[in-house]
Amino acid sequence: MSTHGHARPISKKLLTPGFYAMAVLSIIGITIALYRFAFGMGTVTNLDNNYPWGLWIGVDVASGVALAAGGFTTAFLAHILHRHKYETIVRPALLTAMLGYTFVGLGVFTDLGKYYNIWHLMLPSMWQFNSALFEVGMCVMMYLTVLYIEFLPLVTERFIGRVDLPGILATINKPVDACLRIAQRTLDKLIFVFVILGVVLSCAHQSSLGTLLTIAPYKVHPLWWSPFLPLMFLLSAIAVGYPMVIFESMWAHKSFGLKNDMQTLSALARIIPFTIGLYLAVKIGDLIYRGAYIHIFDNSKQSNMFLVEIVFGVITPFLMFAFARVRKDARLLFTAAALYVLCGVLLNRVNVFVVSYQPQFTGYSYVPHPLEVLLTIGYIALLMLLYRVIVTIFPVITHHE
Repeated sequence: MSTHGHARPISKKLLTPGFYAMAVLSIIGITIALYRFAFGMGTVTNLDNNYPWGLWIGVDVASGVALAAGGFTTAFLAHILHRHKYETIVRPALLTAMLGYTFVGLGVFTDLGKYYNIWHLMLPSMWQFNSALFEVGMCVMMYLTVLYIEFLPLVTERFIGRVDLPGILATINKPVDACLRIAQRTLDKLIFVFVILGVVLSCAHQSSLGTLLTIAPYKVHPLWWSPFLPLMFLLSAIAVGYPMVIFESMWAHKSFGLKNDMQTLSALARIIPFTIGLYLAVKIGDLIYRGAYIHIFDNSKQSNMFLVEIVFGVITPFLMFAFARVRKDARLLFTAAALYVLCGVLLNRVNVFVVSYQPQFTGYSYVPHPLEVLLTIGYIALLMLLYRVIVTIFPVITHHE
């Protein structure tokens, strides 16, 4: 069993120097986004007809979706497989997933040329069932809704019996409290439906992101293009779920000066060699099956990036997680999780969507505009800012004695 503790709001000071730094970066990112919406994508990006996607899709969308996989993987483990000893990590994973998918939606909105038409996705008359992007868009929209519904029990837990609106609003304190209690009772009966729905939707759109690349076999480098890309995207997302939970949990606890629940995290880490190992086996098998392994050591930019991704992002963390000594040492455990999160999945998505993508007859390669980079940094800072605010208000993080 894990160390005794319970979830409650963080009591640490909110307005720290780090908070102000994140706020400044967020403001810069939002300012660039507003400039982009006002004057077009060409003013802040190096995208064109040959390179219609770049950093925003590779990092903001594809990586954001993958790194939010901790939400559905921990929900599956704790609520569907009933491994209740992992309950303490479900709430932080849920919050990370909720913010991650919000970040994804914001990234898609920013990257769309005609962003003002994004609402068309909700019109059945405009649905295109032959489009992989349609499936991704629908699943992301529905799963984001599911995530907000799954977060509602934390809202009811936080405010039931504590509704104390000031002034003239005090007259609605009792009705609001009554609504919260009704919502709590309803969610207690139906939440399992949303947990199952969240797992199904996640598996669907994680794989469909890989489908986007299968239609461009002559534009994507052979080291990454494969007819099995949907399967590999799904397996890598499942594999990153638990390392991301460990990475986020240890980072947050360190930031707030809290004690890590090493018993739970070490137990969770025992699963990871199997998930990463499955992904690695499929990846190597695919390279051999297609004969693409001949490109691994050709000393090109793509082969060098591929080697960094596989050696430091997949093989190294796989071997580290396989040793009990690593799983029980906080620093080594965090290092292994960070390697797979940053090099195994984040770098993989950048490699697939940016590094490997080379349209024929262009004569040049896409390099992100500095404002593209700043906007992405600003969005990430905003996500971190919201995380800190939310855990300060709601009972998300478990405090271990």
